[in-house]
Amino acid sequence: SEVAELLGLMHYMEGLRLITTVELVAPTSDENVTVTDTELSGVPVRLYLPKRAPGGLRRAVLFFHGGGWCLGDAGMHGYDLMSRRISNELNAVVVSVNYRLAPPHRFPAQFEDVYSVTKFFLQSKVLSQYGVDPARVCVAGDSAGGNLAAAVAQQLAEDPEVKTKLKAQVLIYPALQALDLDLPSYRANAHKPLLPRSLMVRFWSEYLSADPALRAAMASNRHVPPEAGPLLPLVNWSHWLPAAMRGAHTYEGPALGGAGLARRFPGLLDPRACPLLATEARLRRLPPAFVLTCEHDVLRDDGAMYAARLRAAGVPVTHHHAGDAFHGAVTFLAWPLELAVGHRLLNTCVDWLKENL
Repeated sequence: SEVAELLGLMHYMEGLRLITTVELVAPTSDENVTVTDTELSGVPVRLYLPKRAPGGLRRAVLFFHGGGWCLGDAGMHGYDLMSRRISNELNAVVVSVNYRLAPPHRFPAQFEDVYSVTKFFLQSKVLSQYGVDPARVCVAGDSAGGNLAAAVAQQLAEDPEVKTKLKAQVLIYPALQALDLDLPSYRANAHKPLLPRSLMVRFWSEYLSADPALRAAMASNRHVPPEAGPLLPLVNWSHWLPAAMRGAHTYEGPALGGAGLARRFPGLLDPRACPLLATEARLRRLPPAFVLTCEHDVLRDDGAMYAARLRAAGVPVTHHHAGDAFHGAVTFLAWPLELAVGHRLLNTCVDWLKENL
């Protein structure tokens, strides 16, 4: 992808998106679940409907895939397997959303797509159409999808037009803030697969702006607008991280950049892009959360800090930290990318949903 971009053949993300294409599978129904590609609120989704008798109203899960807001698809083999499993084991309707991707679509397009689908689905007539219990709906996502799930949960809690409230949120190694890209997890995992720091910086910069200057500033952690000063305590890892994750690292905090950054890149300060920047009052209204973090992952500390902030706001939180896992592990479910750790972590998520949804 880097070579193709340097030669002017294609954008870097277009090259990476070829991997997504190889992984795509058709919407094929099986003995347990009916699978179809359709649209809700004008946004493409892959819909999973259990075949067995509901025995009452069903649960529902709105799932947002990962891929740095630039890659990914509900039809990728790993996501398809996850959705089937959740639908079958929970006897739940699963709506896996194919939101717009960057480039060419930047923030807030991705958020707007998943929010539009979720808000549409939560209407009484739509829940009734699919036989869903309005008291048993949750949002879930991994990586960039975890970011979107957290942001959707926050916005829904404050939307006066939405009468149905979420029962839960499942955030799988979510990306939650772009103010400090020098957290202990970013330092320790800077060069580890599948998400080195340089790629995460690229994802954030592509999501928020077409301006290459943002990526250069992020790479040196000098992209923070002066207006962000009052928000920095919300991402101060020396306060919010458990001691074991802080380790021997010394907190320095991000350096403030030049004036005008907030105007040029407003997403940096927007909780819809960076849910960790939400006030405690906003967090207090959220449903119970399951947060999964992996030790070998630059995003480890985002999830851990969010779990700590949710707890401080009085939100029931289950923080499951996998000391032997890496970013993306939950989707490693089928040959040639099948790993026991992927099945184990998905089992943990499904078991929590069985008890809490």
